[in-house]
Amino acid sequence: MRSNRLLYAAEMPNLDLIHMLGDAMAVPVRVATVLQKSVGALDVVAGDAAVDAASLALAATVRAAVVAAGAVGARLPAPRPDLAHVSVSLPHGDAPAAGDSRVPHVSVRASGETTTVAAPAMHQRRVDYDFFSGIAPEIRHPGGALPGANRWDTPLSAERPIPVVLVHGTGGGGQTNWGPYVPLLTNHGFSVFTLTYGAIPGSKWPVSAMGGMRLIEDSAAEFGEFAERVLAATGAAQIDVVGHSQGTIVPNYWAKYLGGQGKIRRYVSLAPLWHGTEAFGAVRGALGSVSMRFGVGGGIASSVSIPQMIAGSAFLAKLNAGGGPYVEGIEYTNISTRHDEFVNPYTNGQVPGGPGMDVTNVVVQDGCPEDHSDHLGICGSERAATMVLNALDDVEQQKVPCGFAPPFFG
Repeated sequence: MRSNRLLYAAEMPNLDLIHMLGDAMAVPVRVATVLQKSVGALDVVAGDAAVDAASLALAATVRAAVVAAGAVGARLPAPRPDLAHVSVSLPHGDAPAAGDSRVPHVSVRASGETTTVAAPAMHQRRVDYDFFSGIAPEIRHPGGALPGANRWDTPLSAERPIPVVLVHGTGGGGQTNWGPYVPLLTNHGFSVFTLTYGAIPGSKWPVSAMGGMRLIEDSAAEFGEFAERVLAATGAAQIDVVGHSQGTIVPNYWAKYLGGQGKIRRYVSLAPLWHGTEAFGAVRGALGSVSMRFGVGGGIASSVSIPQMIAGSAFLAKLNAGGGPYVEGIEYTNISTRHDEFVNPYTNGQVPGGPGMDVTNVVVQDGCPEDHSDHLGICGSERAATMVLNALDDVEQQKVPCGFAPPFFG
């Protein structure tokens, strides 16, 4: 077990009943807040459109100036008649990091030679600790990737030689689940990859943006194909995994049963459910024949994976076969919240490791009762995110903050 992991031993009183009452009373407030967030996301999209328009105007201005002057600052020779071509690159998305080929630049070709003037290195991306901060990017670029993620042609750094794959939960996606995490990890030099797995085949957006709907075995195979692609593109021998909810068991099934053993180094789980949940016990008797249906944007998304995550399911029995869920050789960190309303009890994710297993169990409220993040909010909690960063980082450890984190958003 690595000694640089931060653990807290303080015990908290059992507040399950209080939080159940609080959750019930908070439902109208949560619905109203979600609507408010949706409006805010649309405002961001409108603002991005205005920025795009301004960028196009700027590009036209720069191009006209270059053509007229035949030069870009002091970097090019004096005006000359053989000027053949001028191009301006203003890439889409957030500010790229230094060395990124997407840095804005102007290229001028004259007499068979090309001179490129690039913009200076950009500042780091902003980290918005809010579970829903990935919604606006998904609306703007349906089915895309958050800025900084999925840079298939960028070599791994010497300090961060292991790519990180982020694996969303039920109903989540590659953008919507990871708004805080992509900028946080890329700011620290990690090469980050995201996918939306388990979407309903043939569905159209926004239903297609809701992953984790298919049988977990199928999702695990889909994840495995993506992981193999990451390994091939980066040349790495292993990946690190950060999963949330259903995304904490999908990669493990691949590692245990579908050929992924030895290909995952570190496995960090947010709101894990190794032993399942009792939150949906009413449908326990119909496992395998019940699906959950969600209305989204006028469409219907049906999930057949939720029954598989109910405590006592045949799927979980197989996942835990052989003495437990874990795979030898993987370093596991489980990060749970006492206020998890979906993984019930939350201790079903705090499973100790057996002989030869490297497992660290952490509860975000240990040592910090001010953090009220729940099943979704844990992905927006700065405290939990710093724990994830420390679990992955071989270079330096960050001080884990303690502050108020609301439920739902983190």
